[in-house]
Amino acid sequence: MLVNLLRDLATTVEIPAPRPEKPGSACPGLLRIVPALDGGICRVKLAGGVITSQQARAIAEAAEYCASGVLELTNRSNLQIRGVLAGQQAELIERLLAAGLGPSNPAADDVRNLLLSPAAGLDPHALLDTRPLAAALLELLQATPALHGLSAKFAIQLDGGEALAMLEHPHDIWLSALPGTPARLAFGLAGCPSDKPLGVIDAEQAVPLLEQLLRLFLDLASSEHSRMRQLLSVIPAHQLLQQLQARLPFSVQTVPADWQRTPVNPRAPMGIYPQQQADLCMVAASARLGRINAAQLRALGALAEQHGDASLRLTPWQGLLLPNIPEHSAGTLLHALAELGLLIDAQEPLSNLIACTGSAACAKGLADSKADALLLAKRLRASTARPQVHLSACPRSCAAAHTAPFTLLASSAGHYQLYQRTPHQPGFGQLLADAITIDEAGDWFATHCATGNNDA
Repeated sequence: MLVNLLRDLATTVEIPAPRPEKPGSACPGLLRIVPALDGGICRVKLAGGVITSQQARAIAEAAEYCASGVLELTNRSNLQIRGVLAGQQAELIERLLAAGLGPSNPAADDVRNLLLSPAAGLDPHALLDTRPLAAALLELLQATPALHGLSAKFAIQLDGGEALAMLEHPHDIWLSALPGTPARLAFGLAGCPSDKPLGVIDAEQAVPLLEQLLRLFLDLASSEHSRMRQLLSVIPAHQLLQQLQARLPFSVQTVPADWQRTPVNPRAPMGIYPQQQADLCMVAASARLGRINAAQLRALGALAEQHGDASLRLTPWQGLLLPNIPEHSAGTLLHALAELGLLIDAQEPLSNLIACTGSAACAKGLADSKADALLLAKRLRASTARPQVHLSACPRSCAAAHTAPFTLLASSAGHYQLYQRTPHQPGFGQLLADAITIDEAGDWFATHCATGNNDA
């Protein structure tokens, strides 16, 4: 089980002093709580996106006692506790470490950025069970002091070929399983598994490849190059590959000319999905605008114990997946998730909306994007339009690492620029409207994204 496989990598450690921010970084961590308008933010990085029901209860209790009780699900399958109270930081950290949610090495908290499919080891479409390799890579990141200098934003994706996979989220390094035996992995830089790979390796070579690639990055990167895309702007990928090859005791293989990652449904998974394991299935739901509260998390832990294997998996769509559910219990569990306030129906407009924290809790926000998303959802319910829309209160685009089909970028309180993603334009895409209100945006979507044209 992934829970048992990775739990040892997050063993309880003696509580250290809260870590200072790295230069130029405002990223929260478990050991570094950063301020916001609504209080401190604590980010709990989860090995494989997995928590046990006991850990869910511990997080819920800590969030109620030490913070506001508001929890955010992130686009890297992690969890954030919002509204951390003044004077409660040390207590919160101690509670989380006691629940086994911290790094095995306190200096490694920032670098545990490894994304898997929430269906790793379960998805019947998978070409490779990525969980053992994920455990080895996390151990490499935590146990290698030289790698602790990586940026808190530097991230790796490990793709096993699952149908339930986020393929549009760019990572600094990505690896994706190829069909056939022995197991092989394509890898690329500053992109996604749907991009053209840089090379191919045997799966057993992944750990030494990653170690040498990360060491090479740190050797070459200056203070202005905290991410792989920044380094590639001064050193072309083919030159980086040549330098990497000189460090490896094996040869990087050529990418098969006909290889392409099988496309997947880009929408958030909701509902019941089959597993590889006989008579078992996965049940997925989305959080409303990426948030749940402590009471909901506690209830989710109880449902995982009642119907499954007492584990929860967070998804990069800011949702949750409960694995190993007996088929005869799946419908009952799905209904219980809806009763709990989670989203299980793609026809609910909120299930297709992403919104950042907004001006209600972020000093950089120009608009209350979460409140405006609720207004937009209400407007859309009166039509058949169900567009995928990202509401961002500033250009940083914190809530969505990928570019959504449509983006509403705040220009002032209550007003947004409307963009549509296009294949050949950078950023959010083509500007369609400037300084429109939420009501006007709802009317535009109702006209242009009616049933049968939702992804226009």
